[in-house]
This record gives sequence, C-alpha cells and structure tokens, in this order.
Amino acid sequence: MPRETLFAITRLVWALLGAALLVVSGIAWTTYQEIDTGVRRSQAIAGGAEKPTEWVNVLLIGLTTRRDLDGGAPSDEVLARMHAGDVDRGGYNANTMILLRVPLAGGAATGYSLPRDNEGELLGIPGGPQRGKIKEAYGRAKDARERELVAEGVRDPAELEWLGREAGRRAQVETVSAFLDVPVHQLAELSLVGFYELAQALGGIDVCLNNATRDEYSGADFPAGPQRLDAAQALAFVRQRHGLPNSDLDRTRRQQAFLTAVLARVREQGLTALGPAVEVARRTVVLSEGWDVLEVLGKAPGFAFSTLPIGSPEAVRAAMRQAPVGGAVAAAQGGVPCVD
Repeated sequence: MPRETLFAITRLVWALLGAALLVVSGIAWTTYQEIDTGVRRSQAIAGGAEKPTEWVNVLLIGLTTRRDLDGGAPSDEVLARMHAGDVDRGGYNANTMILLRVPLAGGAATGYSLPRDNEGELLGIPGGPQRGKIKEAYGRAKDARERELVAEGVRDPAELEWLGREAGRRAQVETVSAFLDVPVHQLAELSLVGFYELAQALGGIDVCLNNATRDEYSGADFPAGPQRLDAAQALAFVRQRHGLPNSDLDRTRRQQAFLTAVLARVREQGLTALGPAVEVARRTVVLSEGWDVLEVLGKAPGFAFSTLPIGSPEAVRAAMRQAPVGGAVAAAQGGVPCVD
C-alpha cells in the first residue's frame, strides 16, 4: 500500500464503545477538518499531562451510559434495538478502556485493552481516593461532582451533565494512569448509544466467529463463520460476555476485532468509506482539548492489539511490558480475524 494511503488512514481516531468499543480509522483531510472543528473537546487533561518523550498515550473510554452528551435519552425504539435495558441501566462505568500507545519515532501503535474488573485505588474523586473496580472511577466522580454543582446552584441539566462527565474523565484518566504507571496524554470517549449510532451510520460491519453463539443478555445470536452485522447486531457482538470461554477477556477481543474490521473496510473501499458517519461522530465523540489527531496518528502505519490480564497493578504492568507488539488481532496486517 502506498505510504500516502497509509498516512491518510491514520488521520483520525474514533472511540467507538458500546458497553464496550472504539473504532480507530481514517478519512480524507477535508472530512478530518469537519470533525476536528465540530467534535466536543474535553479539558480533563489540558495542561496536566506529562510531555510525551517516547510514546503518546491515548486513553480510549467506552461508557455504559445510554444517554447522549447533554444527558438526553434515546427513543424507546432505539433502546429496544440496542437490547440494553432502560436508559439508566449500567450508570456511567468505563466498561471499555484501551490505552493506545503511539511511538513518536514512528511504527505500529499498540492498543492495550484493560479489563474493567481490575481493582485498585480510584483517584480524582471529590472527597478523596476510594477503592473499587477501576471502571467505577468515572461514575463515582461524576456523581460526586454533580452533587457539588447542585449545591452551588447549577440547575441546567446539560451543564450538569457535561461538567459531571468532565470530572468523570479526569478521574478515569488519573486512575488508569496510576494503575498502569504510565502517563495519559490524550483521551477519546464514546457512550453506548453513541456507538450504536456510529455503527448504524457505517452500514454494517464484517466479522468472523469461530463458533455459533447465542446470549439473551446482549441479544447476540450469530452463526459460526464470516458475516456482516447491522448496528444492533454489532452492539450485541461487542457487548457479549455470557457464553464465551473467557467472558470479559473474550469481549475485549471482540472489540479489537471490530476495530480491525473497520480498518479493513477503509483499505478495501477507500477513504470515503466512513463518510456517512462524520456527522454522527461530531455529535457523539469527545476528544481531549489541544489534541492534533493527525499529527499523532500520522506516525503509525498500523495498529495492533493486546489484552491485559485481571490482577494486581504490578502483574498487569508486567504483562504490558512483556506483551508483543501485534497481539492477537493485528490491524496493521489487514483482514478480519475469527474470534470466539
């Protein structure tokens, strides 16, 4: 593939997370500018991150919430298609966390999926550190900050939602940074409903399963082999954990496979393949302030993924140091891998 095409593909990162997922992809320069000037920008990291020296570390956050960025609820019809319960089910847990590490010297970036059930110290929460599952830092901080804001007289629902989420982002960044003992320089965020809307705008995604599977909780009902999923099926695909051999760990591999499928489509159909999703991305994706996505991701000719274990911070850090570049799902190599 020509260098110019590889460079273009890495111009934009989209965090796509259904109760768990993110999409890293690229489109033409004019489309990149449209998103860059329209997407919501977070101040959760601005001015507080260490200057990158060897790697730029980007935290991709996928929230369980079914609400939009202003706190609005999707229609009953959309909720039914999502097969994800009522609007407030799941709260604001960061059920998907991927630390994307992009080498400043150039070369493939690696995404480390951090399982949500790891336990540790939750930082950045008003009132002091707490103990719990690292996925909970966002929701606990959001709730505490909103109570403070209400006491200060803030009443506008959209303002409360945004400022509460900003507290959640700061807490999640601090918590993950401390747990992995690496700085976080940038962030990208997408909610469950945002993922559904983006998957719908993409018009279906090609995946491959090693075995047929069915799960009433997520709504998954798939045969074995390669297949194309619509938005509702794609959400079920990345949310399923019941009935999988390794539960949540297999779910992280589903998320990685989804990202790989999007990249494969861009290679096959060209840089306009994701055009219909642009307006949806502007409404649903949050990126950190001051992040020039093109400058950072333009250094990476491809992406690879690795799933970290559930364990103590020391054990997880050791696994991250030992993980080979180009883990189980290697987006840099093209193709759609089969997963459980």
